[in-house]
Amino acid sequence: MASSQAVEESNHDDNAHIIASRALRKVDMRLIPLLFITYMFNFMDKTILSSASVFGLREDTHLVGQQYSWVSSMFYFGYFFWEVPTNYLIPRLPVAKYMAFNTFFWGAVVALTAACVNYGGLLAVRFLLGVAEATITPAFMFITTTWYTRDEIPFRTGLWFSGNSVGGLVASLLAYGIGHIDHPLHPWMWMFIILGLATFLWGFVLLFFLPDSISTAAFLTPEEREYMAHRAIIAGTGRTEKTTWKWPQAIECLQDPKTWHLFAIAILTQIPNGGTQNFGNLVIKSFGFTSLQSTLINIPSSVISASTITVTGWLAGHYRQMNCILIVCIVSLSITGSALIYARAHHVPLGAQLFGYFLLATGPGALPLCMSLVQANYRGVTKKMTMTALMFVAYCAGNIAGPQLFRASEAPTYQTSFRAILICYIISGVLAVSLRVYLQVTNTRRDRMEGVQGDA
Repeated sequence: MASSQAVEESNHDDNAHIIASRALRKVDMRLIPLLFITYMFNFMDKTILSSASVFGLREDTHLVGQQYSWVSSMFYFGYFFWEVPTNYLIPRLPVAKYMAFNTFFWGAVVALTAACVNYGGLLAVRFLLGVAEATITPAFMFITTTWYTRDEIPFRTGLWFSGNSVGGLVASLLAYGIGHIDHPLHPWMWMFIILGLATFLWGFVLLFFLPDSISTAAFLTPEEREYMAHRAIIAGTGRTEKTTWKWPQAIECLQDPKTWHLFAIAILTQIPNGGTQNFGNLVIKSFGFTSLQSTLINIPSSVISASTITVTGWLAGHYRQMNCILIVCIVSLSITGSALIYARAHHVPLGAQLFGYFLLATGPGALPLCMSLVQANYRGVTKKMTMTALMFVAYCAGNIAGPQLFRASEAPTYQTSFRAILICYIISGVLAVSLRVYLQVTNTRRDRMEGVQGDA
């Protein structure tokens, strides 16, 4: 009798393991490619702006002085404007449909950029583009924390976030190819037309294939849906389909020192990102390369960035105490890179300057690690949504400030900008060390009280 019961329990465990493995594999195969490619498009229009700047956009739209810097920054004013409304809407609307219709709008705005003939027109479309893209990352974080456990979140976040860097690679190849076009419509116009149309069409893919929630995921069996919902709730990362905002949780979040550590690290690593993302091609040209060559040189830079994000995401997922250490490693490389470019006034060899530019490509890897720390160290929907909003306020503020560091009067060396970038990375590294110490102390105290381990 006991033997028969043991066999039944063993068979039940084996069956549960099969369902678990199959369900997770199916979720990965469905969600990650959709999120990755969408994030790839998300970054391509930012990279295309940098490429367009060396293919006639500034001349055709009569930009002078700091106007190109403001065109670069304006995107993030739109992003900031729609940040709070979209964070409110994401958990209350069918997230896949919301994403799809948002993508239709986003693609149309990208294509309309080609019709701009002056500074005012560029400011308008960049603001609208920021509104369109404000939904993407918070929606992806919502989806990731709905479907995955704490141990799985860092690697999955790194996978779809690396679409950013692959988008930079694809955009550089696209710009290089289009740069050879001889047509009344200048190459920079074709860049936006082609990218906008592709983004618009991608919206249909999201509409038909991205599930709104676990309970409506038709690609899973009922048993698999039940398993995915149960494990996310048990792990403390899952969200119910109805959410309640709790002000005490929000206030507690704002009083937590780790909140402001993460906020500061995010903003300090995004200031350099905002500058180099929009002025990258101009900086490369200042090394002595042509417009076409500058687009090709951005390809290895994108590969380095994608590799950094993927590898650090994998490490953070498998070694949960390494998040802050990985941030320190990333900013150390970026410190070296910015120092090499800043020192160009002292006759640093061209090869060393280019090497420094490639090292700067590791910098974007800090943000997904910060987001992983948020998801792993905050409990409750209200705290997570509060931190998500704060992280993207930091994202916007950093990327608004970044282009303003690049003064037209200092072209092409931009000494002030690279000195500021160097300082930002140094401070963010110090804060990452401080955050690790704080998390170790608080996690040890919490372990004694309830036996739950956080991530550092």
